[in-house]
Formats: sequence, C-alpha cells, structure tokens
Amino acid sequence: MSKIKITFIIVNLIALIGYFNWSILAKEKIVDQGKLVLLALAPVDPRSLMQGDYMRLNYVINDLPGGLNVEKRGFCILKKNEEGFEECVRFQKELQPLRAGEIGIRYFSEGDRYFPRIHIGAESYFFEEGSAKRYESAKFGGMRIDEHGNSVLIGLYDQDLKFIKP
Repeated sequence: MSKIKITFIIVNLIALIGYFNWSILAKEKIVDQGKLVLLALAPVDPRSLMQGDYMRLNYVINDLPGGLNVEKRGFCILKKNEEGFEECVRFQKELQPLRAGEIGIRYFSEGDRYFPRIHIGAESYFFEEGSAKRYESAKFGGMRIDEHGNSVLIGLYDQDLKFIKP
C-alpha cells in the first residue's frame, strides 16, 4: 500500500474518532445543562413492550389527529401542564418565537395528511437484562432538552413523576 493511501486512512480514522468524541461531548452537555421535561408515554403493542433488554417507547405527542398539516421537520413546542408534565401546544418550523414557559424539541414527521406521525427520537430505552419488571410502571419519558431543541432521553418516570432508578 502506498504512503498516500496509508496517510489518507489514518487522517480519516482520526477525523472519525474526533467526530464521535465531539458527538459524545455534545450529548453529555445536554444531559448536564438541558432542561428536564417529562413526556407522557402512549401504549404500544404489548408484544413489543418488553423485548429482551430494552423497551420500545411511544409518546402521546407522536400520534397526531388526522388532517393536521405539519412540516416534515421542525419543532414541537411544549409547555408544562397543571399535572406537572409537558404537552404539545403547537408545531412550528423554527424554534423561535417561544412564549413564557415553553420549550421546543426537534421532530421529523412521516406519513401523510390523514395519518401523520412525528418522531422526537429516543424511541427505545435500554436497561439491564432481567430488570424489565421495574419499568412496567413507566408513564413518562424524561428528557433533557438544550436551547437548540436537541434532546437526550435520561430515564423513565412513574405516574407520580418519580424517577425509576435503574
């Protein structure tokens, strides 16, 4: 192999490792500094609720009413309700403007006008094998969201809004 090919491979490998490290640091920053929001979980097919060492998650805000027109990509604007968890108040293409007490989370949509569905990411929760029983009471997904609408799932919460410890 020529020196140019070896140099090219090494440079690409260093760039790839750098990208992965940057990505990990960005997620850790969201976990450390992001605003905690709780999103209500919606039922999923019981056969796929517990699959080995992970749980498939579905959020109430994922399923939209028929006829609602949303952009393919944008922000779901959330606001805490009187019960203590966040609900979607509207969709918008850009993060701003936000009103007092609102926060935006990035989404992408699929489907058509009659059966729209949005995805906010974090659709699986991984846990230690054999501990599935602990998570059966999960009613909310806890996410940290940064000022740009990026999110990281940090855990599951029960009906009393209490963190379910891993």
